[in-house]
Amino acid sequence: MKENVKISIDKKCLLNLEEAAIYTGVGTGKLRQLSNEANCPFVLFNGSKRLFKRKKLEEYLESSYSI
Repeated sequence: MKENVKISIDKKCLLNLEEAAIYTGVGTGKLRQLSNEANCPFVLFNGSKRLFKRKKLEEYLESSYSI
């Protein structure tokens, strides 16, 4: 039985594009561009659905000087 359960963004393992933009402050266009790169370490595709690995995305942004 599936219930509508609200989970805070900072507790989720995977974020959709809009959640990742809200969480990081990076625009959806830039996140889409970054995640289109070959071997992107923080994206997971479920069919055509783009999901962001929250911890890997955080690590990527922390280690980046500019995007």
